[in-house]
Amino acid sequence: MEDVNKVIRSGDRVLKLHELNVVADQTSSPGRKELLNRSSFTMKSLEQEETDLEGGKLEKDRDKTTRSNRAPKLHNPALLSGLAYCISSCSMILVNKFVLSSYGFNAGISLMLYQNLISVIIVSLLSNLGIISTEPLTWRLIKVWLPVNVIFVGMLVTSMFSLKFINVAMVTVLKNVTNVITAVGEMYLFSKHHESRVWAALFLMIISAISGGVTDLSFHAVGYTWQIINCFLTASYSLTLRRVMDTAKQVTRSGNLNEFSMVLLNNTLSLPLGVILIFVFNEVEYLSKTPLLKLPDFWLVMTLSGFLGLAISFTSMWFLHQTGATTYSLVGSLNKIPLSVAGILLFHVPTSLENSASILFGLVAGVLFARAKMRERN
Repeated sequence: MEDVNKVIRSGDRVLKLHELNVVADQTSSPGRKELLNRSSFTMKSLEQEETDLEGGKLEKDRDKTTRSNRAPKLHNPALLSGLAYCISSCSMILVNKFVLSSYGFNAGISLMLYQNLISVIIVSLLSNLGIISTEPLTWRLIKVWLPVNVIFVGMLVTSMFSLKFINVAMVTVLKNVTNVITAVGEMYLFSKHHESRVWAALFLMIISAISGGVTDLSFHAVGYTWQIINCFLTASYSLTLRRVMDTAKQVTRSGNLNEFSMVLLNNTLSLPLGVILIFVFNEVEYLSKTPLLKLPDFWLVMTLSGFLGLAISFTSMWFLHQTGATTYSLVGSLNKIPLSVAGILLFHVPTSLENSASILFGLVAGVLFARAKMRERN
């Protein structure tokens, strides 16, 4: 019976080859050569298929072998996106600190405006080239999104002001207060109840922030005030964003609002608000007199900060897509540790044993909070 099957399969191959040769005879020379090549290729493929079947090698086995050869490559995007996110987020804060402190640039709103302008230009260019997709900015969408954008601009401006007066390590510790405000806001606005581990981690964050401020050798009241306002604005932004996003999706043409559209929307609407704030805080007079704008290296650093700001948006979305919210939040907490150490070493921040212990205590509390939130989600 097996020999009969082989004969039938061989006959089928000869018949198919004969049909191709007949068609080749009826065509021109170039076409004949092409068809003859196809016939020989078909013959080889059929022979290879028969050999595989006779040897007992199934299609599933080949698929498994292919997947096993490709399996190690699946881990590379997650690792690469995580490294890109950590590098871009750390670099952004350090570069901003360098511009505001080392250069002594006293126009934080202008710096924010320039960074957002770079983001708008690059995102618009990528959208026009078809690399990414963004929603068109309609008046209905702008009206819905404008309250969120006001908070967004306030969050960026207060972050610039606080970073000018406070060292990077203390900024990262004080930012933990945002988690406390957000947790309380979720409880009252969304009736969300948190586990005891989450509240314990939040309590440790408050203790570390207070002890860090008391032991801070470079304590600056103005900088701490701006940072506290920044914590409230950042928490308000995350809480408000959840409600506005649902309404914003209803007024878009596609019924959806992806991350690229939100980046373009936020940065575009921030431009006119930034111009108004520049006049309110009288940065125009400072910009007209400062010699920094005549330095090419200063513009290079400014432009770099703009690219890094956009890189954070892209790498955070990429990393979140490759991993998940839990891994993203945990890596974000762990990322503060090397950032704090780099901030102290690069800017020669005067510190003491008590202050260093408070900073370390706050960073550990941030990691515990991320782990508690992971368990809470599970």
